[in-house]
Amino acid sequence: MQTTGVLDELRWRGLVHQHTDGVADALASGPISAYIGFDPTGSSLHVGSLVPIMVLVHLQRHGHRPVALVGGGTGMIGDPSGKTSERQLLTTEQVAENARGIHAQLERFLDFSGPSAARMRDNAAWLTPLHLVDFLRDVGKHFTVNYMLQKESVRSRMEAGISFTEFTYMLLQAYDFLELRRRDGVTLQLGGSDQWGNITAGIELIRRMDGAEAHALTMPLVTTSSGAKFGKTEAGAVWLDANRTSPYAFYQFWLGTEDADVERYLRYYTLLSRQEIESLDAETSAAPERRVAQQALARDVTRRVHGEAALAAAEQVSTFFFGGLEASALSEDALAVLRAEAPFAEVAREALASETDPARFDAFKLLVASGLAASNGAAKRLLEQGGVSVNKRKLAAGDRHISADGVLLRGGHVVVGKGKRDYALLRVTG
Repeated sequence: MQTTGVLDELRWRGLVHQHTDGVADALASGPISAYIGFDPTGSSLHVGSLVPIMVLVHLQRHGHRPVALVGGGTGMIGDPSGKTSERQLLTTEQVAENARGIHAQLERFLDFSGPSAARMRDNAAWLTPLHLVDFLRDVGKHFTVNYMLQKESVRSRMEAGISFTEFTYMLLQAYDFLELRRRDGVTLQLGGSDQWGNITAGIELIRRMDGAEAHALTMPLVTTSSGAKFGKTEAGAVWLDANRTSPYAFYQFWLGTEDADVERYLRYYTLLSRQEIESLDAETSAAPERRVAQQALARDVTRRVHGEAALAAAEQVSTFFFGGLEASALSEDALAVLRAEAPFAEVAREALASETDPARFDAFKLLVASGLAASNGAAKRLLEQGGVSVNKRKLAAGDRHISADGVLLRGGHVVVGKGKRDYALLRVTG
């Protein structure tokens, strides 16, 4: 792989906010090691973490070695950057559990074999054994209080107040950079634009203690075109953990990207080529209603985070709800997605049977069993109003009794609908 060109790639993709003067020469001189730290305040990363992850991916694709640092030690303190108040302190057990979850997620993106094999580190390995007096004598003496007060992460908190615990976070992050240079030859630290002060403190510490040169590169903090924080929905953060944000909801999040944002997000979050992305840009301009760029974005990111099978199931369910896919074409994986996304219940076949013909289902009973109607009377009104569907096929007022075998899907499932947006999934047993 070529080690040249990665800075041009990152610039074209809009992934460079600021960097030290020597970064271009350092990247062009041969393979280097670069790191990004991940704060283990939760057991899962969210989509806001994808920009720094993708920068590591690009560096590795150009022959450099990525180092992912999980802050098992600094997570016990909490980074004050971008925060208006003190963070809640986590226990040692909580931090360790969260760090394990993040380790597993990062392994989906980085290659841990070959000449530029990625490495994963946890700063608890060197921060936990530190003695306070030794740290203050060896590291603290290199920073004046005036220097630390000039950093935005500290200065922005002075009026509201900042504890001594968070005030020292900068020194711990600087020490991480020093340790990674000594252990893994790391000479470049990456981070969000709000990390510039902490990163340059590490550069200063390396210069003072080891007489060596190190570099910094920061990425923009991502917002939507409306100025909202990226990765937040009405339901909360969009997580990489499938148990916290399902692959279907994850896919739908990207599919819902605004036209004004999709060009940037294709550059940030995919490995599509410049030619492919510019072609999608042109399609968005010419026919935005087709949402071709959003589909390409959703497919690429969902595949990378959750795998091919989860993507296929998410696409099937999406096409079933919003396209023309027949219910009979839904795979077992797609039905599993529906079980997680829609109200689900198991019900015995005889409990749904029509009283006049056991081979048929009573639509009233389907609606009540699914929870879409509170009573037979409510179900009757829905059917008369034309607001009922079975497997997305609309029922007429006279379609109360429907063939049981004709509507059962794989595994005995049936999709019951009310109106255009409310659906439930039943699994018929017996």
